[in-house]
Amino acid sequence: MALIRRLRATQWAMERAMLGVSLRDQIRNEEIRRRTRGTDIAQRVAKLKWHWAEHLARRTDGRWGLKVLEWPPRTGNALLVGP
Repeated sequence: MALIRRLRATQWAMERAMLGVSLRDQIRNEEIRRRTRGTDIAQRVAKLKWHWAEHLARRTDGRWGLKVLEWPPRTGNALLVGP
């Protein structure tokens, strides 16, 4: 969560710089986002992570990515074991 907060703060700063708006102008972040027509960085990161997980799940060439996703933990909990 700390990384997401830092990414969002950086994104707000970049969008304000693009518009030439400072914090002293007291323009809300929602208004800045509407003007730049940008997307939230946290949503974009989450979407990309899901796409990457889907990509790993589709692979059938035996590389380690799918093996890690289906790896049974040493605790022996059967609920965590993949198909």
